[in-house]
Amino acid sequence: MVFALRTVTPVLPSETGTVNGLAYTLWLPPATQPPARDGIVVLHGADSCKESHHDFARAAVALGLGTICFDQRGHGETGGELGADVLQDVAAVAAKLREALNDAEAPLAVRGSSMGGYLTILAAPVVGARAAVAICPASADGLRRGLDEEDRFSFAADRVALRAFLDEHDLTLAAGQLTIPLLLMHAEGDERVPIAHSRELAKVLTAPGSRLIAVPGGHHRSIQHDEELQAVSLRFIRRALAS
Repeated sequence: MVFALRTVTPVLPSETGTVNGLAYTLWLPPATQPPARDGIVVLHGADSCKESHHDFARAAVALGLGTICFDQRGHGETGGELGADVLQDVAAVAAKLREALNDAEAPLAVRGSSMGGYLTILAAPVVGARAAVAICPASADGLRRGLDEEDRFSFAADRVALRAFLDEHDLTLAAGQLTIPLLLMHAEGDERVPIAHSRELAKVLTAPGSRLIAVPGGHHRSIQHDEELQAVSLRFIRRALAS
């Protein structure tokens, strides 16, 4: 019996480049499909990079959602140091996505994990997002402790400025002030950020549609790469953007 091998062409970014010095990958539906009208800004965690979320970007663009992943300062292909301008960086990337969607007011969602989850909650109002997904979001205290431990984080950071930023941005207060739906997703087996942190955040959420999904077992990175849970978050985003 002879088996024919089928060549599978991988889904690649529509565009790569930099905006304000931030390396990004842009994902848009192919020309044979209707153009995307809304999109997602994806934020990676500490010591991670944009490529770590390309599996999610592929899932999102398959549903017709424009998606942009980027390396935060001091990470991946982006130089410099992560510091006090981190929310302005997210805003610049969101503007780039809206430019690609040919709509300065295109509906957007923000999705991030760990440190990216922390920044997702803070950045959502800044970019005018209509939905947010935070996976195992880090706390300001946890990130401060990581900065204080010299061998914990390897990314380049303006430690004084970043500590000041963390001091000024309490996540519980920011979550309680959100007026858009927030989906929290947290693995009960998370060894880095205790699920108790997300449970406390869930208590202050007031926007309709907000919720916490506690996933049995798992670890700090398991949710972001789980195809079924990616689908759950994408359904959440699509419903929020459609409304």
